[in-house]
Amino acid sequence: MTAAPGMRDLARRLLAYEAVAAKRSEPVESPTLRVYEKLRQSLSGFAGISAFESLAFRALMQAKSEAPELWAVQVAAGGSLQGLGEFEPQIEMDKDLAGEFPGDDGGIILISRLLGLLRIFLGETLTLSLLRAKWPEAALNDRNSMHGRKA
Repeated sequence: MTAAPGMRDLARRLLAYEAVAAKRSEPVESPTLRVYEKLRQSLSGFAGISAFESLAFRALMQAKSEAPELWAVQVAAGGSLQGLGEFEPQIEMDKDLAGEFPGDDGGIILISRLLGLLRIFLGETLTLSLLRAKWPEAALNDRNSMHGRKA
């Protein structure tokens, strides 16, 4: 079972947003790790660390079936990820800005699975509210974002 197209599209947009932000601020983290960490901070503050660890573990298990390169990744205590940066390819900004992420990228799959679980357990409205709090300038204007439709 693959992640819903709307979740993949939303994951791509968040990763592209973080790729641009990374280029401006020169961080050492990958866009996938930046998105994951923002989700971890947001949800841990809202529902607790244990709740986030459970969702992250489930999302990672689901993602591993689609992206074998994720088998080296583990959810550590506190919900942080170990081993993620080891497989991620270097981001090509020109392709990223054009929305040309590879369709089978492990980072997109992992984030889309996590977003899908958030949508299931929190609902679309609350999930989008949490996303907007962390990415106020990203294109997350309405519920269509969760379904992959343009506003």
